[in-house]
Amino acid sequence: MQTATKSRQVSPLMSFIGEDATMVNRERMDVNNFIVCELLEVCIPENGQPEDTGMLYLYPIDDNKYCLQLYFHVQPDNMPVNTLVCSLRFLPAFFDQFPVETLMANQPFRFDQTTELQFPVCSQARALIGKLQQGTNLTPMIQALQQTETAMHLLRRALECITVPFSVCQVPACRFLGYESEREKIYDARTILEQNIDQNLTIKELSRKVAMNECYLKKGFKAITGHTIHDYQQHLRIEKAKDLLKHDGRSVTDVANILGYSSISHFSTAFKRSTGMKPCELLS
Repeated sequence: MQTATKSRQVSPLMSFIGEDATMVNRERMDVNNFIVCELLEVCIPENGQPEDTGMLYLYPIDDNKYCLQLYFHVQPDNMPVNTLVCSLRFLPAFFDQFPVETLMANQPFRFDQTTELQFPVCSQARALIGKLQQGTNLTPMIQALQQTETAMHLLRRALECITVPFSVCQVPACRFLGYESEREKIYDARTILEQNIDQNLTIKELSRKVAMNECYLKKGFKAITGHTIHDYQQHLRIEKAKDLLKHDGRSVTDVANILGYSSISHFSTAFKRSTGMKPCELLS
């Protein structure tokens, strides 16, 4: 006599966090009639600790009818041992507010089968999840509106990661720019340059400030801004020099000193190379 062996089904949640994980605390929030949120404190074995990541599960339940589940795994500062999983379930009625063609124009709604898609968790998503955790003194209606706005923003961030291709640079060396956390480092580097026009920062100094590999920083900066770091620095300094000379009436010597050039001749050469004019020609 043969005994049928029934395979054990693993829930999407346990598949996401790992079967060895232990649930420590589970808090449910019915955001509204169409969105259900759960915040789960989870203990994951040290050797199974995943990086911050997200997963989208889409379940077609009828023609143009969907149930969508989002999971975000994050490591908050206030949980040094355990990790946080944010679960958001968007019920079929939620999607009734959108025209069918609007849904079908985006992944994953083009598929007529259950779909699993992984996406990176950006700093903005982490901040939004932190907002869901925070207690408020708001009235129930205002709190529900705030939670609805936050949940929908998290859905938008997930869909953007999945459906909006990052096409600034498609060469293999720049695939790392597909992660928002890496793009943010490039934006931070650009901001540092803009705030320190008078300093001739080296690639090494800049890479340390944004915690990024020098090679990645150079390639990523060129891919996003269209300029090398050196050219961008020069552009900022020349634009500032033009403003100081033309509008503030500063002398060529003053401008060269303000912008950190090693000598007036060095400044004059850089200015003429960029503008085709001598700095003194711009003096009002």
